[in-house]
Amino acid sequence: MRVFLLALGLCCTATVYAQSPTDYTQAKQKADADEASLSATHSAPLLEAQERVLGDGIAACATPNADTSPFVVVAELDATGKVVRTWREGGTPLAICVQKQINGKTLMAPPRAPFFTSFELTFTP
Repeated sequence: MRVFLLALGLCCTATVYAQSPTDYTQAKQKADADEASLSATHSAPLLEAQERVLGDGIAACATPNADTSPFVVVAELDATGKVVRTWREGGTPLAICVQKQINGKTLMAPPRAPFFTSFELTFTP
């Protein structure tokens, strides 16, 4: 019986990992789908939480003459809203720093977990 439970546990763990995105493109697709599924009740607080976390990240990472090329950070949230994994498109020092700042932060408890969301940054002069 113990061997069967162990095998069942390994099977279920493998299934969870198989569903997890393996790269930025898959993570971004999940984020787009998850964000599109939100009701207005959940969408507004998520945007507010993203603005707070992103504002703190930009403030911590800003440097004179930083390369402000566009970039995207996708975050996977757990049931409490904590960022447990991130993916990034864009390799500037600012993008890398902001990704590090977002990782481990808490946004808001999502309607389901895991939940994927993205931070898309484009700077205008």
